[in-house]
This record gives sequence, structure tokens and C-alpha cells, in this order.
Amino acid sequence: MSTITPSLKLFLNLTTVQALITKRFDAKLSSHGVSLNEFLILFHLSAAPDEKMRRVDLAEKIGLTASGITRMLTPLEKLGMVKREANSRDARVSYVKLANAGKRMVTEATSTAEVLAEQILAPVKTKKLDELSKMLFEMGGTIE
Repeated sequence: MSTITPSLKLFLNLTTVQALITKRFDAKLSSHGVSLNEFLILFHLSAAPDEKMRRVDLAEKIGLTASGITRMLTPLEKLGMVKREANSRDARVSYVKLANAGKRMVTEATSTAEVLAEQILAPVKTKKLDELSKMLFEMGGTIE
């Protein structure tokens, strides 16, 4: 195999690590009845002003399309974790709002996610974590 650039090597490694991390988080978070992507939705809603966001903004935060986020929200809505809220000023705009069941779920699941994140990152020094986190934010990450 020919030598690849450091940039391509980084992206290939990021993709592999992302797949492994997603698999581990999905396995742990399943005890709370949510996947990693569903947890991300609840997490971002819990951090948003008034715990609500437009679907398109939520999709951008998660890295999904607007239709993809809509498909993910339907089961969360049926489970009572999120609800739709109309915009009083513009009927074309609707919000996704965190419901009480979603608040409980994100609180419980955050504890599990934090423990797993600590386990995964235990071998990495704190200074390196800060540098990597900053780099990922600069590349388009959403949490500073």
C-alpha cells in the first residue's frame, strides 16, 4: 500500500474510532432505552434555551438531515420524551421541546455516558484531551 497523507490518516482513524465509540455508547445507553443519536437529541434539547429547538437547528447540531431528524423524533415523541411546539409568530416554524420524560431520561443517561466516556478516554492525558477537543470544535464540532 502506498503512503497516505497525515490528513487522510487522521480522517480514517476518526471514522474507525467513531464507529467503535457509537457501538459502545449504543450498548450502554440501551439500558436507558435510547441510542447514542437519541441521547444526543435529548442532550442538545436540554442545553437549549427553554429546552426547545427548531428541527433544522437540531439536525445541524446532530449532523443529520432535516428528514433524518424527523424520523428519529417520531419514536421519541410517541414515548413522550419530546413534543412539538408551534411558533406563535410564524405558523411555518415548529419547535421540538424536551418533555418531562425526556428530562428524566437525559439526566439518567448522562451519568451512564459520562462513566463510559471516562473509561474510553482513561489512557489519554488531560492536556491531549483538551487539544483534541479544541481541534474537533474548530473542524465543526458543536460543543466547546
